[in-house]
Amino acid sequence: MGERLYIHRHSIVHSLPSHLKIIAVLLFILFVVSTPITYWPAFVIFLALVIAAAIAGKISIFTLSKRALIEVPFIFFAVLMPFFGTGERFELGPFNLYREGLLAGLSIVAKGTLGVLSAVILSTTTTAREILRGLERLRLPTIMVQIASFMLRYVNVISDEMERMKIARQSRGFDATGVKHWKVIATSAAALFIRSYERGERVHLAMLSRGFDGELPHTEVKSVGARAWLTALTIPTLALITSIFVRMIG
Repeated sequence: MGERLYIHRHSIVHSLPSHLKIIAVLLFILFVVSTPITYWPAFVIFLALVIAAAIAGKISIFTLSKRALIEVPFIFFAVLMPFFGTGERFELGPFNLYREGLLAGLSIVAKGTLGVLSAVILSTTTTAREILRGLERLRLPTIMVQIASFMLRYVNVISDEMERMKIARQSRGFDATGVKHWKVIATSAAALFIRSYERGERVHLAMLSRGFDGELPHTEVKSVGARAWLTALTIPTLALITSIFVRMIG
């Protein structure tokens, strides 16, 4: 699944080491979250910085927007916040809205959207394997990196097998059109996860037989120069300057 999100391009963003991109994204999100929503010009600049990063990574705005739709279910409750709360109220057409609720809802939507867009750029310009290597270089506990690695592997395996099972059912005339067909789908899903568990046991035994001692093999790590650091931290630095500047003039 993670590898499917990656889009191969020859860009300056793609060429950056993965751990630098992770640091840049985390810093950018930190500066965005720490900026109050009342300083709205800052968020316009933050969005411009995200779009600039996408353009530098040769990611189309359509792809960026399409993948960001994953956040829609999570911001649903933020849309309802202006209708509930206490304090100052004002009318907007036929609706009576609470000022604090409106600001809180706008804050969640704006900051959440910028965070998701940043994560989309990271996943689009970095393979899942590189992200895991980056987390490893950032001293994330080895066991957590291994768990994430195996989880990613089996998510892909299960996804592929579910697709093959779906094609097999359709080739035999099965078409899930209502609740009565849920039993068949649930049975297939249960069998799939049991088979995946058995496969996991076999893979673990195979790894042990090949000398696995609890650590994944490492590749040669190249040193990162000052130029790469400067390039990676450009967007977070501009975000920090923007946040400080709007606070000073606000």
